[in-house]
Amino acid sequence: MERDDIIEYSLDAHHGEEEGRRIRRKIWMVTLLLAVVTTVEVALGAYWKEWMPGSWHLVKWTFVVLTIVKATYIVMTFMHLGDERRNIRAIILLPYALFLLYLVFIAIWESNYIHRVWTEFL
Repeated sequence: MERDDIIEYSLDAHHGEEEGRRIRRKIWMVTLLLAVVTTVEVALGAYWKEWMPGSWHLVKWTFVVLTIVKATYIVMTFMHLGDERRNIRAIILLPYALFLLYLVFIAIWESNYIHRVWTEFL
């Protein structure tokens, strides 16, 4: 028995085929961008000793920046924050960005302190 209360998504989308192509293209571009950034992060994590010996601080900050880029892009696209006005985006994202930068600063500061104490201990 077929239900008559379910509307086919394609019929209820309220847009034409051109708009559908544009939406699918945007989804593919988002997927491609996130895949490229993730690939760069994985490659950097796997080969950083061979490519850039002795530059662990640069690698750490590169990871932080790439992760923030990915998180911001995900929020802007999938949570539809990119469709909001600039002031609304700033009100929502600025406190989170400042908090994340504070957490990263504290984590790196403490890790350097622990490393310094550990090397003195040994």
